[in-house]
Amino acid sequence: MREAIHRIAIDKPTYGYRRITAELRRDGRVVNSKRVQRIMREDDLQCQRHKKFVRTTDSNHGLPVYPNLAKDLVLTGVNQLWVADITYIRLAFEFVYLAVILDAFSRRVIAWALGRTLEAGLAVAALKMAIARGRVEPGLMHHSDRGSQYSSAEYIALLTEHCFLISMSRSGNPYDNAKAESFFKTLKYEEVYRTEYRDFEDAHRQIGKFIESVYNRERLHSALGYRPPVEFEQSIRLQTELSGGQA
Repeated sequence: MREAIHRIAIDKPTYGYRRITAELRRDGRVVNSKRVQRIMREDDLQCQRHKKFVRTTDSNHGLPVYPNLAKDLVLTGVNQLWVADITYIRLAFEFVYLAVILDAFSRRVIAWALGRTLEAGLAVAALKMAIARGRVEPGLMHHSDRGSQYSSAEYIALLTEHCFLISMSRSGNPYDNAKAESFFKTLKYEEVYRTEYRDFEDAHRQIGKFIESVYNRERLHSALGYRPPVEFEQSIRLQTELSGGQA
C-alpha cells in the first residue's frame, strides 16, 4: 500500500490524500482515507503548495457587453453551459496565451488554442474548434469575462450564427467564471510549472497532451465523484440511455 501511495504521489504531486485514496480505490484496493493521510504525513508526501495565480483581462473597451445569465443557472447535464477564458504561460524567452472552452457540468475542456498574442483570433480559434466537435445544442449558453476578445465583432458574430445564449461576468467579479479559473490553476500546477518547454511548438504539443489525455481522461475531479471528465460524461450518457429505454 505504501509503495502504491508513493507511486501516485510522485506521478501526481498535486494530489492530496483524498484524490490518492480515490485513485487507489479505482485500482480495486480497499483503503481508508485516514490511513492514506497518515502514510503521506509520515513519509512527507504532502501535495505541492500552489503558487499565486495572476489574472489578466482587458475589459476597458468600448465593445458591447452582455448581462450575466449564468449566475442563477442550475445545470442538469452537459452542453447547457460553456465557459471560456484566457491565461498566459511563460516560456523561456516569451509569453504565450491559452484560450479554452469548458463544459461547466462535466469540467471537460471542449476546445483550446495556444498563440503568441491576445488578439481576438486566439479566442475565435478555440470557439471554432468547440463548434466543430459537434456539441452545440439548442439553448446552449456561452459564458466569459468581459475581455475584448469575447466582445469582438468576430467572436459575437460566431456565437450569434450558432444561436448561443451569450453571458458575461459582472464587472469586477472574476469569480463568476470560477470553473475556468480552476482549470487554469490545475494546468499550471500540474503541467506548466513542472515542465521546461523548448519552444512554442513543444509547449503546444505538451499542453495539448495534458489537456486531451491527462486532464480530460485521467485526472480525478472531486466535484465529479473522483472521476475524469470523459468518464463522467460517459456515465451520464449511459444513464440517459437507460432511462430512455425504461420509458
